[in-house]
Amino acid sequence: MSQAIKQSIENLITAISSKPQMATSVFRASSYSEQDSLAVESRMRGFTTAIDEPLELGGTDSGPNPVEMLLAALGGCQEIVYRAYASVMGLRIERIEVHAKGYLDLRGLLNLAEVPAGFSQISFTTRIVSDEPEEKLRHLAEMVERHCPVMDTLQRPVPVAGKVEVVTSEGAAGAGKVILASAPDNPSVSGD
Repeated sequence: MSQAIKQSIENLITAISSKPQMATSVFRASSYSEQDSLAVESRMRGFTTAIDEPLELGGTDSGPNPVEMLLAALGGCQEIVYRAYASVMGLRIERIEVHAKGYLDLRGLLNLAEVPAGFSQISFTTRIVSDEPEEKLRHLAEMVERHCPVMDTLQRPVPVAGKVEVVTSEGAAGAGKVILASAPDNPSVSGD
């Protein structure tokens, strides 16, 4: 059990309990593709991650593909929430593994059939190495299942809005002309 994690989580709980307006956070990610390939560079805070497709899907295999990143996000979020809750609950966890898999019908991506382009199903197995009592670990697992942000996002409809802008090479630094915009059911969500 990490005292640093426990203290951080308890401090966050105290701060948000006293000032609920602090609870809303905005996370950002930007992706860039400036090559004649499927390779993409994504930036989040001070981190850069390569995203690509495997050779058999036309990529150069320089990084995981977007759907693999989604599965990794689910596993990583589960593991982080396990660690956070275990620390606050005083439980000792030696190791956590999440093995996720998603089922994708490539005909949707390739416009070959009227099937979803995304996953039709996601499954995962979480393995916890711990000598804590099974009852406490079951309670921990129930808490994680209810409070993991990525799992929650995947399990419920989430409004998604976006727009497509076109900019000429000469005006790349300026504002673009919007050629397509999608709005969510919730008008308070912005694509910016």
